[in-house]
Amino acid sequence: MRNPFTAHPRDVGETYLEHALFACRYGAKMTLGGLAALVHGVLPFLFTTTGSRITRSLNATLEEASARARARREAI
Repeated sequence: MRNPFTAHPRDVGETYLEHALFACRYGAKMTLGGLAALVHGVLPFLFTTTGSRITRSLNATLEEASARARARREAI
């Protein structure tokens, strides 16, 4: 039986700790972007570009991580 704590991180080419740190940073940025978007919805003069900027940044981060994981799998 595969260890549920290490199976997915291994699948994406990371250790458990590397994956935990990546996911926590990603989640924190996502939360901040969501909060900025909520505030912007009520007060449209605040955070006019924050939500979209964070979304673009998160997408780039995920694309880069995906490319690294692909490269690691191909190297094996």
